Amino acid sequence: MTSLHIHTALLQHPQLSVALDKQVLLKMENTQPSGSFKLRGIGLLCQRAVAGGAGHLVCPSGGNAGFAAAVAGAALGTKTTIVVPETTSAEVCQRIRDIGAEVIVHGALWDEANQYALRLCEQPGSIYIPPFDHADIWDGNATLIDEAVLQAKQLGIDFDVVICAVGGGGLMNGVLTGLHRNGLAHIPLIAVETEGAASLSAAVSADELVTLPAINTIANSLAAKRVSAQSFAWTKQHKVHNVTVSDAQAVSACLAFADQMRILVEPACGAALAVAYQQPPELTPYKRPLIVVCGGIGVSLAALAGWKERFSL
Repeated sequence: MTSLHIHTALLQHPQLSVALDKQVLLKMENTQPSGSFKLRGIGLLCQRAVAGGAGHLVCPSGGNAGFAAAVAGAALGTKTTIVVPETTSAEVCQRIRDIGAEVIVHGALWDEANQYALRLCEQPGSIYIPPFDHADIWDGNATLIDEAVLQAKQLGIDFDVVICAVGGGGLMNGVLTGLHRNGLAHIPLIAVETEGAASLSAAVSADELVTLPAINTIANSLAAKRVSAQSFAWTKQHKVHNVTVSDAQAVSACLAFADQMRILVEPACGAALAVAYQQPPELTPYKRPLIVVCGGIGVSLAALAGWKERFSL
């Protein structure tokens, strides 16, 4: 089965490496055909579903997962429907339509869109494509670590910690799956959330899964009220540092990254980058961090300028 995702570059960040006196590595998932890492896991799930007889892919997401499902559906020649909540911007809806997927706007919140998507999947031949909570998605996302391990060896660098943003936990689960299947269970993870969507941190503090009463963050791609059960389970099996950053810190990282690397990323990705720019104590012990630059389609020059003005940065 030919992968729908591409191999992405592993780069060193020159300015951060000097500023931190570390070798800062970047896994450039923003360069995927879908604009984010999501195509690795979503793509694999869609491929396996179509191979199993599915003729209609239904994904409840107005963001990166929905766009990845649309890209996968187009590549597979399969009817694809993305169900989005009313909060999804017209620009994102049009981007999804432009590559051939049907877009249905339903409900004020993602939960309502999700329920509608589940009802659509009651039709024969239709299959539900969740945004993050599925073993096939984690298996696909783990390939970014498979690649990074080989690339780091070619550079003569052994990364000693991985940094990634956490929303629902699909990326986190993939990273940890990848570390374990490559014999790197000893490599810690710094799991980064924004303060208004920190469901993993809340679960760790309560020692049980927690559903947040509300989401309050500019990082829409991290807007999961409840992290996946598998993500919480990983915190019992692997060394995970939970770090939260403010929206302003995430946006500041996006701006700095654009200036230094000439690359635009959305605030969800900025949250992971903010660990390097803010240098919290969790980062101090490590000398060769690998940051997953998860990307995202929810960014533009105009959006970046608007965030800069909003936070007076």
